[in-house]
This record gives sequence, C-alpha cells and structure tokens, in this order.
Amino acid sequence: MSLFRHSILLFTALLLLCCDSDNPRRNPYLQEISFRFEINLNLPLYNPLTTVGNPVYIANEGVGIRGVYVMNTGFDIFRAFEASCPNHGPNTCSTMSNVGQNAICACEEFEYSLFTGQQLNRPEGDTQYFDMLEYRATLSGSTVLISN
Repeated sequence: MSLFRHSILLFTALLLLCCDSDNPRRNPYLQEISFRFEINLNLPLYNPLTTVGNPVYIANEGVGIRGVYVMNTGFDIFRAFEASCPNHGPNTCSTMSNVGQNAICACEEFEYSLFTGQQLNRPEGDTQYFDMLEYRATLSGSTVLISN
C-alpha cells in the first residue's frame, strides 16, 4: 500500500474516532421561536439590569414562549432564558416565578439558576432533565438585544 493511501486511511479512521456521538438532545417540550427584542437600559423599567444579579422578567407578547428572564451576570455580560419550565410542555403552571437569582416552576418545584440556566435540584434517576432554554443577549451601548 502506498504511503499516500495509508495516510488517507489513517486520517479517515482518526476522523471517525474523533466524532462525538453525545450531541446534546434538543428540548422536546419547548418550541424554539424566532423573535427580537431590544432593552433600553436607560428606561426605569430595566434599571435593575444595570446592577449584577438583578433579574428582570419580560412578559411582552412575542418575546419567547412565556416571556424571558434577563440578568446582568457581570462584566457587561447579559443572559436571557425562557420563562417556561424546560421539563414539560407549556401549561397553566409552567411559567416560572422569580425568587432572588433563581426561577422556580410551580408544577413540580424545579429550581433553576438565572446566572447559568442550570437546574439546581435535578432528581436522581435515568430520566433526562433539561436546563433552561437560553436566548442570545448582546449588549451594544445602553441597549441589550435579546433574540433567537
């Protein structure tokens, strides 16, 4: 076998071995919708976002599924998460409420960090649980653009 063929065969084998088959599964409970919403940090309604760790709930129609929680996590970094609980389909109890720097789902008391979106009280077992659905949040001057 020529050196060229041997090199191609080795490269192909390495490529197949390096592929990651553990891709994160898409959340089957929440439909990902497209939207764009601008937050003017100069407005009194959004003033809490000028301080690190103060979340704001935006319930405007067309912004997320059940609204969006936005939080300044420090160093001019903003994070935006869907307000609907990520571990079941939207229903009468699935809009999460804000308690300090966490969001809690009234359906089963699941709790999530608004700094990271991670579920804080994940039950033991084989069931796959999902963290909060995150949207893009970009700071430009005194405006935070939330989009998906």
